[in-house]
Amino acid sequence: MSLISQSAADEAHTQPQISIVGAGAIGQLIYQQLSSANHSNAVSINFISRTETSQQQSLTFTNLAQQQTTQMAEFVGRNDWSHKLLKTQLLIVCVKAYQVIAALKPIIKLLSPNCHILLLHNGMGPHLDVSQMLNGQGLSLGTTSQGALKQSPWHTAQTGQGVTQLGAFSGALMNETVKRTLLSCIPQSQWYEDIMPMLWQKLAINVAINPLTAIHNCRNGELAAEQYRNIITAAVTELVQVAAAESIVLDLEGLLTRVYQVIELTASNYSSMHQDVQHQRKTEIEAINGFIVLMASRHTIRAEINQQLFASITALEQGYSSNA
Repeated sequence: MSLISQSAADEAHTQPQISIVGAGAIGQLIYQQLSSANHSNAVSINFISRTETSQQQSLTFTNLAQQQTTQMAEFVGRNDWSHKLLKTQLLIVCVKAYQVIAALKPIIKLLSPNCHILLLHNGMGPHLDVSQMLNGQGLSLGTTSQGALKQSPWHTAQTGQGVTQLGAFSGALMNETVKRTLLSCIPQSQWYEDIMPMLWQKLAINVAINPLTAIHNCRNGELAAEQYRNIITAAVTELVQVAAAESIVLDLEGLLTRVYQVIELTASNYSSMHQDVQHQRKTEIEAINGFIVLMASRHTIRAEINQQLFASITALEQGYSSNA
């Protein structure tokens, strides 16, 4: 057997090591789904922790059938970063959009050039900065409509099914064994040769629903009212114009139909931005409407509605941060 074919064979039988940054609801959900492969010892999974020392943490998960399971997860502390990160073949980043760069800065220099990074967060924008930080690593992007909610710091419940869309963005392609593991373990996951249109379509839903529910303190379903129709149409129209300038062709009518479908399907839900504002937390507005405003300015396109929504949420954030 030649050296090349021997290397390919070794890779096919190598147990993938996957590390997750971010133990929020989605991070714990993805961990649970990936760990379902461990019955055959197919994958090694851990979380990258900010603590100094590594530790084992008991995680509880409640599925959609209300069945509860508990398992031990490895949280790799800073003392063991250099050892574990060097072996990591896939690093999944599940933090908030505004936390991505800070989370990656101390880690990326310890990764093997053969490691692949997957960003899985709301909104867009951090990928542009991360692509400039890479040292040989490949970068993929993803979005998921799976629902998960923390019952406590180490107990996550899945609250809804959904699709997970993944695809390469820049650099070396993801290891095929790792890709197969992802797609086989995450339900309703799909790989796209061009992921950008999928991300823009998801962004269209976010620019319409997230800021309006936060500003008007309402559930998603209330946005079906006639009073919100013009501003939703305008915000999504601006997004389509900006996407076109980025060579992404989107169907406005199809997007608006999808926005209202999501409003109906999630009528009783509060958006993540609504919850952030209600709990006086920093929102992801910069990666949602703020991203449209940023990209519009680069192409000298007017995005007045997205600018207004961005300014309104920023004002809310500044209001409660000044009172802290």
